[in-house]
Amino acid sequence: MTSALALFWDGRRTLRQGPDALAQRQRERLAAMVDFARAHSPYYRELYRTLPERVEDPALLPVTRKPNLIARFDDWVTDPEVTIDRVQAFVADPRRTGERFLGRYLVTTTSGTTGHRGLFLLDDRAATVVRALSLRAARRTLTPMVTARLLAHRARSAHIVATGGHLAAYSVIVRTRAAGRLPARGSRVLSVHSPLLELVDQLNRHRPVFLAGYATVIALLAGEQLAGRLRITPAVVSLLAEGVGDRDRQRIRSAFGAHLINTYACNESLALAYGCPCGWLHVHGDWLILEPVDADHRPTPPGRESHTVLLTSLCRWAQPILRYDLGDSVLLRPDACPCGDPLPAIRVRGRAADLLSFPRGDGGTVHIVPMAFETLLERIPGIDLFQIVQTAPTRLRVRIRSATAADPDQLWAAVRKEMAALLTAHGAGQVSVERAHEPPEQSPGGKYRVVIPWS
Repeated sequence: MTSALALFWDGRRTLRQGPDALAQRQRERLAAMVDFARAHSPYYRELYRTLPERVEDPALLPVTRKPNLIARFDDWVTDPEVTIDRVQAFVADPRRTGERFLGRYLVTTTSGTTGHRGLFLLDDRAATVVRALSLRAARRTLTPMVTARLLAHRARSAHIVATGGHLAAYSVIVRTRAAGRLPARGSRVLSVHSPLLELVDQLNRHRPVFLAGYATVIALLAGEQLAGRLRITPAVVSLLAEGVGDRDRQRIRSAFGAHLINTYACNESLALAYGCPCGWLHVHGDWLILEPVDADHRPTPPGRESHTVLLTSLCRWAQPILRYDLGDSVLLRPDACPCGDPLPAIRVRGRAADLLSFPRGDGGTVHIVPMAFETLLERIPGIDLFQIVQTAPTRLRVRIRSATAADPDQLWAAVRKEMAALLTAHGAGQVSVERAHEPPEQSPGGKYRVVIPWS
């Protein structure tokens, strides 16, 4: 198997050869991936039965969606030893997070940002590509001075993510530690479920030189830093997964005085894009294809926000992701980015999470990131689809569509208990949680918002 370093240098040579070489590499990899999917996935063999023998244009492929793929999971995957029953049994045990399923796959689950839970497999070849793309992002975003500072402090790090299950960020960290690529002694993993003051205390004790976390959490911590309660001096602050606006980006940068890294990723592709000094995200176009489209899946012109974006991964062999409706709204830059990076530049409009804010008894305000609620409900078995709506400053309404075999009353009792405990831990115990009788509702655009703040 080719090493991550060899793939890194290969990608660098391709980009130096110009746009035509990048497009050629993309076409070759797409044709190879379609051939592989046809040969090894019964689902794609059936879906592509009328397509030409060789496919180099993603527009020829039918659109795929997570609910349909999960429903055909055993036919979707390319390894006959992998079944949805075996994977679900594996992820039901949080102690196995970061272990290799069947000795060869990293398994991750979605956080519920689209309302449907997903199960995803990362094979060793795909993991090597992800490491190569991470090397590219590091080289593009870290200056020699910043790198030297990280090394001087042995890259002492703090990662604020959803813990306790098989969610992607946590699973990757656990697996990276097990493989010896992240020293356990100098790294801390902090839970996004922790109350803000607890996070501040832990960070003040650890003093990370590298701080990573969901953008909404880092934005909250920036406020604590500006107020003087948080007192850390990281060299690098890395924003994971979510989009972040220019205002929050500037606030985070001024609060920490650190080199800011913005990344775009998801379970379906653990390395989609990385940020540049001009505020754009550059897509790893040699290993994936992103197609901004409207509600009817017609191409959206550069410079205009899309309804959604179709993702084609060129490096997921265990579980091919081909013309997959990701659900994110993106804007493709119509011209060359001033930073000089030749890879396509985008901005993500549809993944910036909204904070839920609740009044405190002393007149203050409690902020809780949506991820805390989403991952909480993900851990409760029997939920097929869910939606949390803040209907008043101190009231949450929970819409649940339960799985066929689940007892709705027992399910609701578990949801109410867990949500009450979370709210109390954050100092928002006065917030009421009510059971909705209506199912989760789609927006006019056809998407589900998992968490809807009060406005």
